[in-house]
Amino acid sequence: MNVLVINCGSSSLKYQLINSESEAVLAKGLCERIGIDGVLTHQPAGKDKIKTETAMPNHTVAVELVIKSLTDPVNGVIASLSEIGAVGHRVVHGGESFAESVVIDDSVMKAIEDCNDLAPLHNPANLIGIRACQELMPNVPMVAVFDTAFHQTMPKKAYFYGLPHEYYEKYKVRRYGFHGTSHSYVSKRVAEILGKDYASLKTIVCHLGNGASISAVMNGKCVDTSMGLTPLEGLIMGTRSGDLDPAILNFIANKENLTLAQVTDVLNKKSGVLGLSGVSSDFRDLEAAAKEGNQWAIDALDTYYYRVAKYIGSYAAAMNGVDVIAFTAGVGENNPPGRETIVSYLGYLGADVVPEKNNCRGEEKVISSDQAKVTVMVVPTNEELAIARETVRLV
Repeated sequence: MNVLVINCGSSSLKYQLINSESEAVLAKGLCERIGIDGVLTHQPAGKDKIKTETAMPNHTVAVELVIKSLTDPVNGVIASLSEIGAVGHRVVHGGESFAESVVIDDSVMKAIEDCNDLAPLHNPANLIGIRACQELMPNVPMVAVFDTAFHQTMPKKAYFYGLPHEYYEKYKVRRYGFHGTSHSYVSKRVAEILGKDYASLKTIVCHLGNGASISAVMNGKCVDTSMGLTPLEGLIMGTRSGDLDPAILNFIANKENLTLAQVTDVLNKKSGVLGLSGVSSDFRDLEAAAKEGNQWAIDALDTYYYRVAKYIGSYAAAMNGVDVIAFTAGVGENNPPGRETIVSYLGYLGADVVPEKNNCRGEEKVISSDQAKVTVMVVPTNEELAIARETVRLV
């Protein structure tokens, strides 16, 4: 069966067509600037990317163009729409309604819509993508795979905030966590690579990219994660502040004559390593600037790595130990100096990094010594494959 995986944003749509038997990616691509002027980048397996500028007034047209690209006589990979057996949709927020992926029906759509307040930038866009696919493929089963679902196994002590309980009861203000599909995939892949029982391991997954989060996975279940009610909490990220004193919002609002919404925008889009360094949110740019002696870039990287190490230490405490630390996502997979710096804080756990092993990018690899008490690994994430697997499992 061929599974179409859709990851829909407010003005973009990423897609992959995956053969569920071989798990091969038949084609992948990206629709950008939806509602503006429209750009489609399509790449069939084994061929070069094909970039087309074309009108995309809405997501339905974008999905139509994706299907047209997939079935194109020259650059397509399937003969007709009938060769798509199911569609898997990434949905950012499932609230407390969804602890696992589900086949989409009207009640699921309503529950996703009810979470719009919790993810106003993401859930409405996810719903638009689902409706567009339903319109064009009315008889094809569709599955929602939630970023928050994997973290629903957290105990109350991990997801409660120190706020009046009425805010939880009325508005469900609590920690939810994100990147759950990635954390689930990587923690399971760790067990497969090591030949260990997934339910026997204590694993800390470090999903380090422009958006970044850490999870503690014990006995096959997430017991804590760094992102909160929104993806703003936790680690310092590319443009997000991560953890800070809540009183800072009011302080900056008064000093800069900004509204609370404007300060929140600063914390989401102008902070993180971009704000700290004044250079870039891209770690390649930061590393280059640091090598040239830019002190702000040096300080931004030091602060970023320190925060990651602190979270790893706290999750080792939460699980009363750790067997594996796994680095994944763009920064985690492709930044050997960063991994070495982070692990340098963790000698007390019995973790280390062998420089020769650590000199790798984007490949599955154990980078710690044979004598290390904690295995340190690089495990590239594959959220699209995880979504495809969940879709096949349900349909």
